[in-house]
Amino acid sequence: MNNKRRIAFVSVRYGLDINGGAELHCRMLAERLALRHDVEVLTTCVKDYVKGSNEYPAGEEAMNGVLVRRFAAAPPDHAGERRWLEMAKPARRLRMRLYQAGLLRAVSAFAGTWTWKLKEDVEAQKCTVFYSADLLRYLSEHRDSYDAFIVFSSNFPLFYFSAMAVGDKTLAVPLLHKMKASFRVSLDQAFSRIRYVGFNTDAEMKLGKDIFGTAIRDCGIIGTGIGLTAPAPWEQVRRKYSLPDRYALFIGRIDTDKTGRMAEYYSSYRKRYGDDALPLVVMGKTYEQEAAAEGMIYTGFVSEEDKRAMLLHARVLINPSEYESLSLVLLEAMHDRVPALVNGRCKVFRKHREKSGGAVQCYRGARDFISKLHKMDTDEAERLMMQEKGERYMKENYCWEIIMDRLEKALDKVSAAESK
Repeated sequence: MNNKRRIAFVSVRYGLDINGGAELHCRMLAERLALRHDVEVLTTCVKDYVKGSNEYPAGEEAMNGVLVRRFAAAPPDHAGERRWLEMAKPARRLRMRLYQAGLLRAVSAFAGTWTWKLKEDVEAQKCTVFYSADLLRYLSEHRDSYDAFIVFSSNFPLFYFSAMAVGDKTLAVPLLHKMKASFRVSLDQAFSRIRYVGFNTDAEMKLGKDIFGTAIRDCGIIGTGIGLTAPAPWEQVRRKYSLPDRYALFIGRIDTDKTGRMAEYYSSYRKRYGDDALPLVVMGKTYEQEAAAEGMIYTGFVSEEDKRAMLLHARVLINPSEYESLSLVLLEAMHDRVPALVNGRCKVFRKHREKSGGAVQCYRGARDFISKLHKMDTDEAERLMMQEKGERYMKENYCWEIIMDRLEKALDKVSAAESK
């Protein structure tokens, strides 16, 4: 048994009412690690990442066995962010082009850590939502009070600034995607400081190595399991949200990064199959309004109990996002034997399909979406095959005993490096 440690998670948002996969991932790890160690979470007072206002009060609160320390974030400066990002763009664009040519990893190994346009990149991050000088000051002043820091989400400013302050005591969970923000020069600096990087999947780890190369000092797969909440009574949930007996389901933030062209493709599917088409229930908080198609039912944010009931009764889960490092909702669907249709442009999804032997289906374009959604709804043999393979894939790869053992071993590496 490992010695008891004092560990701080760093996450831009944290709370029972936060609708986000990264935040849920952080909370599940923190609550389970708190059964063995003294665990705290350092986070901001921001709840809505679009508005960026401090909706939670600053200070401390206990939440499911975890001490949460909240710090006020600075008001976002969108004009300043755009101005600094424009000045930083040449370096980011060069890194993207080198990556696309398959050269970034080799160039970085030869040239070392990137510094060109670093100042502009860092100034841009100071203007964004979630930048909290108070939190970063606390990190610097209390770094010796903790044995390790577990820092989440590379596409937010706390990742870079935490790495600069406590990188040698950090286990990072970057949740990396192939998107423009992943090619920032500041991230090259951050990864060069971080002691250990815990990726979710092989696909994410390969992406990290291809972008950052030797800047990543040590890394491995950690991943996460899922949290299972007892479902609310189905009839109660069905009446509450006026749900049909059969439906496809989307769960997540409603913005273009997550929903992609789902509404457009679903509209084409509905035109093709008419009254035989599955209605589409869209669950989650709306951050960016989209043009809804006929047959789409929006529920808004729902409780975990209602969410579980709705997932258990769905015919198909749809995840149209291109930007996933794991997808907790996909894992939940496989556990609950719900067939899933996902965006084939996402390498992580394609890897899930490959490793599971076909537990999920990937679509490429509207015609593929339409035909596969119809088949998954109507072909019972196909459904049974996906259900059995998904359930087996979850048991073999995402049980909590495996995940927590990986996390403890990663923390051992961080502690061993710190003691030298």
